Amino acid sequence: MKTITVVVPTYNEEGNIQGTYDRLRHVFETQLPQYRLEILYIDNLSTDRTRAKICSLAEQDDRVKAIFNARNFGYSRSIYYGLSQATGDAAVLMNADMQDPPEVIPEMVRKWEEGSKVVVGIKNKSRESRILYFIRQVYYRFIKKISEIEHIEQYDGFGLYDQSFIRVLREVRDSNPYLRGIVSELGFCRSEVYYEQDVRKAGKTKFNFFRLYDVAMLGITSYSKVFMRLATFSGLIIGSLSIATAIFTLVRKLLFWSKFPIGTAAISIGVFFFGGIQLFFIGIIGEYISNINIRVMGRPLVVEERRINFPEVEEKKPENKEECSNG
Repeated sequence: MKTITVVVPTYNEEGNIQGTYDRLRHVFETQLPQYRLEILYIDNLSTDRTRAKICSLAEQDDRVKAIFNARNFGYSRSIYYGLSQATGDAAVLMNADMQDPPEVIPEMVRKWEEGSKVVVGIKNKSRESRILYFIRQVYYRFIKKISEIEHIEQYDGFGLYDQSFIRVLREVRDSNPYLRGIVSELGFCRSEVYYEQDVRKAGKTKFNFFRLYDVAMLGITSYSKVFMRLATFSGLIIGSLSIATAIFTLVRKLLFWSKFPIGTAAISIGVFFFGGIQLFFIGIIGEYISNINIRVMGRPLVVEERRINFPEVEEKKPENKEECSNG
């Protein structure tokens, strides 16, 4: 019997833990009885009762596994590490908020059995905020245009990944991985499943503006040089225009010495304009340097605090019950 590991990243998702477990178990019992289900929760140091609920499920069902990170290492690093630890014949990545419906998994499994090594979930409809959906759509199209590889629109990581692809992920030495770009780049035999994104079942989204910005800049700085080149070309063009303007001003002043005053307003506007341009591109360059710096340091993706129901390693047992009760 083949095993499918469903990787579920969590951070303060106490209201969704039981729901993900119940829906996944129902899907596999009714539609995929020929497969063994394995659920791997990877928690980013939740501060609510998320870990306690995971511990409770793991005690009741040995198919539930867990990795508790020592601190919050960020969404991108956590999901990548969780996938790399999946031991099933295939792994499914889905968020705990169940906006990506587990009921789509059987269709993904069918395409996997037909030969696809990667089956990605594409949102063709969404019940989330229209403004947020529009912003995501603009971003996906923008990065698709500027990227050196063809990115997948409306794909956020929800999908099925064959174990052969998982093994490749383990070999990629990237301490700041961008899964969406890696899936597009590696070129495995891939198919797509379309679905309607549901609303969050419980709790509040953890993706505020700064987290979304962080993920967006990770994708841009990892797979595009367009801003670096834009900075170079802009500097060249603006520099050339500045020299031409300076020569023109000098000639006019020499020809019309008493009739051609040079005002401070134009100078001030020029200084602020060019200063703004410089600050913008310095910030962009800083994003690239920061991305490079993280990768050069070669730090681990995450540091584990504890594993649950991984028989191949000796698990660290909690010294007291509070370790499981308060996360």
